[in-house]
Amino acid sequence: MNKKDFDTLLTSVKQAGKIRRKKMKPSRVFSFSVPDVKAIREKLRVSQNEFAHMIGVSENTIQNWEQGRRKPEGPAITLLRITEKNPKAVLEALHA
Repeated sequence: MNKKDFDTLLTSVKQAGKIRRKKMKPSRVFSFSVPDVKAIREKLRVSQNEFAHMIGVSENTIQNWEQGRRKPEGPAITLLRITEKNPKAVLEALHA
């Protein structure tokens, strides 16, 4: 690694530490909106139990998402978005 690249990397690491300690604001922040799980489920006209089985999570997870006690994260958000847009594709892919 050449000196210029090393210095750039070192600067980035120092900035990350400052951001973590809240001494510096990040230059950009990514946020993802959480899909409305209940609306998706109701659109499909299925029970919480059926929906949980459909996407491979527990019924308690669906209840927690719908009641706002927890929020879907990561791949679950992606799966919910796909389910919202194309439920047939999800059914075919997960239950083939």
